[in-house]
Amino acid sequence: MTQAGQEQADKNDVRMYWIHALTPLHVGSGRGVGFIDLPIIREKLTNWPLVPGTAFKGVLADRHAVTDDSRKNDPKHRAAFGRADGPGESSNSGSLVFTDARIVCLPVRSLYGTFAWCTSAIALSRLHRDLTWAGMSDGLRPPGAAKMEALIAMPVPQAETVGSTAQPPETSLLCGGGSKIYLEDLDFNARRDAHVELWGEMIAKSVFSDESEWQKEFVRRFVLLPDDVFNFLSETATQVDARVRIDDETKTVVKGQLWYEESLPSETILAGLVWCGPIFGAKNGGLTSIGLLNDFCDIDKPLNLQIGGKATVGRGQVRATFSAMTATRKGD
Repeated sequence: MTQAGQEQADKNDVRMYWIHALTPLHVGSGRGVGFIDLPIIREKLTNWPLVPGTAFKGVLADRHAVTDDSRKNDPKHRAAFGRADGPGESSNSGSLVFTDARIVCLPVRSLYGTFAWCTSAIALSRLHRDLTWAGMSDGLRPPGAAKMEALIAMPVPQAETVGSTAQPPETSLLCGGGSKIYLEDLDFNARRDAHVELWGEMIAKSVFSDESEWQKEFVRRFVLLPDDVFNFLSETATQVDARVRIDDETKTVVKGQLWYEESLPSETILAGLVWCGPIFGAKNGGLTSIGLLNDFCDIDKPLNLQIGGKATVGRGQVRATFSAMTATRKGD
């Protein structure tokens, strides 16, 4: 196989997976040391929220009814998700590999338009790197490759003349007919950028692949913030809820049973990579990487999943979609 052909084959074995939180999402990191007793898990490097790849892989296995018995009897289940040690057999971690799902867009309360889907240049640059690996970055460039500030949002002291570099399909909901946007207690001047529009459209088509109206809604609320502002909001704009346990007899709070839980708010969007590694076992029934990805990470079938804790109070309801190069679609 030529080098170009090998690169194409490698890209065909890599897909993006997207998580859209439909309800608050709590994937906890254990007991906290600050005022939040049960914080969400965050990246060490950026302190941004994430969903571990192990959490998503386990939930996906449950969604496809993968059990210990099915791993023994179904070659696809065994190949995709592996199995534990058994009599005469060694353990296998499975061929499907999931990276952590990193934050792409954080929903933030807005004076106009109710809320905005916010991202930053560094968040999109990291996403661009993943998209390039998956062969899906055509027509996009990292925000740092050219001057792109958001719908560009700029702190008011750095105000620039508002102008439009594109003819967007609809006027943004966030400006209220003017040139200012107001997120939480922060205000910005804003201007349009044609390439930011392309990013918004790409993310919208990936997350809302079968919902054209929501694609339009996403682009109308999409905004690129300065990196420092996005860092600040990632730490302060999450949802924090007070929880208590009530004594059955006195109907009052049990002593010491008041705590605070952190969650990613509804409408948060995260993304990660999934690929198929070597398929172990001599008798794998002719299984292929593309076949396993099509079976368990189908780009044509969005999945409704529950991820993280607090399931009995409605937390963690998400919609997961997969995207890939066009050539990996069934029938191509």
